[in-house]
Amino acid sequence: MGRMNTLPSIFLSHGSPMITLEPGAAGAFMRRLGPAIDAAFGRPRAILAVSAHSLTREPVLLAAARHAAVPDFGGFPQALYEMRYDAPGAPALAQEVKALLAESGVAAHVVDEGGLDHGIWTPLRYVYPEADVPVLPLAWMPMAPPAQQFALGQALAALRERGVLVMGSGSITHNLRMLSTFTGRAPLDAPEKAESAGFRHWFAERAAERDWDALFDYRARAPHGALMHPSDEHLLPWYVAAGAGGRDTTPLRLHESHAYGALGMDAYGFGVEAQRLREALAA
Repeated sequence: MGRMNTLPSIFLSHGSPMITLEPGAAGAFMRRLGPAIDAAFGRPRAILAVSAHSLTREPVLLAAARHAAVPDFGGFPQALYEMRYDAPGAPALAQEVKALLAESGVAAHVVDEGGLDHGIWTPLRYVYPEADVPVLPLAWMPMAPPAQQFALGQALAALRERGVLVMGSGSITHNLRMLSTFTGRAPLDAPEKAESAGFRHWFAERAAERDWDALFDYRARAPHGALMHPSDEHLLPWYVAAGAGGRDTTPLRLHESHAYGALGMDAYGFGVEAQRLREALAA
């Protein structure tokens, strides 16, 4: 297990499922991320994953003993449907998380079901390619606003001290109609549209200032906020991860890039430990 220090929480933009075949800059970053986490903190005991593609009306912990990759998409090359990521589950951790959430007044359900949506397995195939870190997906409620998602993350914060990596997975921008492609039939490195760049820059600036009021109200305040997130389920996991890091520490952008012209691939770390992770990534 290595050193069991408090871990940062993280947000990863998983982008298109095509990242498994076209890693680009974000895939290269994710390849460095697992070794950097291990070097700075020791191998995580488990990963609590909050993905834009596991959505429910009430919180649900998927507590199967084993997970497999779920190909929850259509219209992509056949090679994508043959990808595997058979990771151990974390049934005991599920009960621990349920109790932790209950302390904050959040009632979560535990089910003995498994499966990792592509928001979880596509990045983890780069971060921990051996699929040897247990994964506990937390299905969550997309109708709750950013401030409420942040509070959910705050309820999970103690997990970081217990060797659990809290990982939000979505995309920092996500308007599929603006992309040059989503299925790999146009350049991954198409020039970024101004609306996507403007939103990413604003978001990074507000995060660096810990301007939570603006971040919680991003749809009204950010340039092109509603355009870059016609629905916001791909951004909301950022707030869960941020909440787990705490309100009094500055979110750190660990990686910034884009794909297919308008799909933001930025990654963030949260908690005072995020600086140590940034240093390990740069080493």
